[in-house]
Amino acid sequence: MTPPITRRSLLSLAGIAGIGLVATACSSDGTATRPSGSATAGAGAPGPSGTGRATASAVSPAQVPLAGGVTVTVTGTGLATVRGVTVGGVAARDVRATARKVTFTAPHQAMYTAGTADVALFTDEIAPSPSVNRTSGGNGSAANDGQAGTTQDDTADATPTPTAAPTPAAGAAVATTSLAYTALTAVDRQLEYAMRHWSDYNTAEYGTMNPIGGDCANYVSQTLIARGWKQRPDWYNRAAGAEHSATWTYCPTMDPWLTANATTFGLTRRSLEERDKVKVGDIVFYDWNHNQSPDHTTVVSEVFTESDGTIRIKSASHNQDGPYRDLDEMITVQHPGGTAWFHTFDA
Repeated sequence: MTPPITRRSLLSLAGIAGIGLVATACSSDGTATRPSGSATAGAGAPGPSGTGRATASAVSPAQVPLAGGVTVTVTGTGLATVRGVTVGGVAARDVRATARKVTFTAPHQAMYTAGTADVALFTDEIAPSPSVNRTSGGNGSAANDGQAGTTQDDTADATPTPTAAPTPAAGAAVATTSLAYTALTAVDRQLEYAMRHWSDYNTAEYGTMNPIGGDCANYVSQTLIARGWKQRPDWYNRAAGAEHSATWTYCPTMDPWLTANATTFGLTRRSLEERDKVKVGDIVFYDWNHNQSPDHTTVVSEVFTESDGTIRIKSASHNQDGPYRDLDEMITVQHPGGTAWFHTFDA
């Protein structure tokens, strides 16, 4: 996942990209127009001595992965009182400050979209709050998430809310700078694709499998191509879906195929109890009725730990279409008694 500045739950959709998103992309991501790495002092913000002003003169690195997770350092003056940081409107974790330096862990870009983002420094702590599950219809899909008779909420006009929608009630930033989110890694490219097409189906390239039962495995397979996988004789989608293998489009076939090729792909199959090993980009399979055959699959889009130590896992999917669906809600509320397991990447 001093009074904190909170982020609103996902899919009230005030904006994930910097907190102001819309149906398939961000309507506002809090990005700045000045070059990344540039810095300005906060308006009239006194430094720790009360006589100087807080300034941010440099940020390093100036480019960070879309998935975040790297340590960022802001250097300047009068920074000792900094307790909270937002990047593109999303609260950062692990904030540490001295008079001349602030370090923090960059959050993932709210909708995994490349671009410049404001870095704002506050004297108040800013509590990161995770996104909350809500489904949004996409592509006219009336298919379900793997079980006949359970149709999705067909709210095609609904817009998802950002993972973080801070409400800076604690006052203006004492200093600002900026950095650039860039697709630097395979996981970045996978999630960039997943967020671009969770609602706007890439039918021109891969078609849709909704007419034959559901598009979830087709979607997850596409994200793996974006990650760098190559189509194979035993795993393929050709001619906009006119030709496809069951391993690409059908959960009960895809799951054992991943297990059989785990060494080749660098995967480890993990149980629901091993959620502490799950990372963004990993694959989730769901069994709604405990018959040992998966009914649904998604790609992990967010992992965070609650204040009580609970590890929360969000994922992007088709059927139901959504960018940040909550795993626990899916197997307890939407499908009571369901279970899940993971295929995690070893590196």
